[in-house]
Amino acid sequence: MVFVLVLGIALAAQSPSAPAADLKLAPDLSFTDDSSSNFPIVGKNLADGSLPNDRATVIFFGTANCWNTAREAERLVHLYPQYKDKIHFIVVDLRTPSAAQSGLIERYYHGYIPTIAVLDRAGKVLYDRAGETAGERGDASNLQKLLDSAR
Repeated sequence: MVFVLVLGIALAAQSPSAPAADLKLAPDLSFTDDSSSNFPIVGKNLADGSLPNDRATVIFFGTANCWNTAREAERLVHLYPQYKDKIHFIVVDLRTPSAAQSGLIERYYHGYIPTIAVLDRAGKVLYDRAGETAGERGDASNLQKLLDSAR
């Protein structure tokens, strides 16, 4: 009985309805070529596909083996600590999406990586585009403006 209770608590803690959390860059990423075999973002609750109605949401779509995805992931992870309590983050690895993310892929992903979709708290799309949000590595100013506009 205790095992079942502990298992239930553990499963609830990893519920896909909780936003992606503790976002960090994966090890061994390349920011200049497509040699990275790791998806660029690691963290908790990466299977989340829920859209909350009480806060803005950022959806990040990407794959491993894409230096543009790694560079945009670096920007997102850099800004994550500043916005983690204000914005719901969803991270979609297009090679292994969760079942909960399939509807997001159909609605917001348009076939190119990286793609970022930003929704305000009412679900209105403020931004939904493929490509990097800046031309230089480490420049998160445009992405920061997008996140500020969503709050």
